[in-house]
Amino acid sequence: MNAKRVALVTGASRGIGRAIAVALAADGLFVIVNYTANESAAAETLAKLREKGGEGALSRFDVADSAQVDAAVKQIATEHGRLDVLVNNAGIAIDGLLLRTKKEDWARTLEVNLSGAFHCCKAASRYLLKAESGRIVNISSVVGEQGNAGQVSYAAAKAGLIGITKTLARELASRAVTVNCVAPGFIETDMTAQHVQGEAREALMKQIPLGRIGSAEDVADAVRFLVSPAASYVTGQVLRVNGGLLM
Repeated sequence: MNAKRVALVTGASRGIGRAIAVALAADGLFVIVNYTANESAAAETLAKLREKGGEGALSRFDVADSAQVDAAVKQIATEHGRLDVLVNNAGIAIDGLLLRTKKEDWARTLEVNLSGAFHCCKAASRYLLKAESGRIVNISSVVGEQGNAGQVSYAAAKAGLIGITKTLARELASRAVTVNCVAPGFIETDMTAQHVQGEAREALMKQIPLGRIGSAEDVADAVRFLVSPAASYVTGQVLRVNGGLLM
């Protein structure tokens, strides 16, 4: 059995997921770095957390595939003897106005961003309930609370994560498992670099009271608080990391 608390971070090969994995490892957790296809990027995440003195391992599975999730989570819990923390970060964005959104793009976005979190929560909960201080943190988005033109699928999925968070917080509270949600605003990642450029970026900056786009580390710091003993009385909450964009 692993003496350290074990955390599974989905979609941890880059961006926010990578920052979360590195931060949790630095705090002494053994971190399982999940990825779907880009093994070299996932290995880079693992190397970065080890550079900071952390420990971890890779786990390849598609969160949208319930069978893969069940098998992977069972293997993790069996191999390490425990699973204490689940961070549902894996996500995709297929943008498009409502009238141009293809049903397959709608379905895929919900499969990964929403159903993926459901599959992981269901598979992990049996082990989290055995932990002394089980933690689930779902990564939503400011878009899930205020909407955004051209992101109907993404907004729906991220709003759904808030509903999952509040419901599971009630279901799992009797066993001291906390379930919370972090809702980032606009964060410097590969995804935002593709979608927010030029004049749109400048206009966005004017809407953010703190006057800057956030970093992946800003989000990671919120997650590390929620999985720590300091947050043992915090559950069912949405922690907004958005520079004041939504208050």
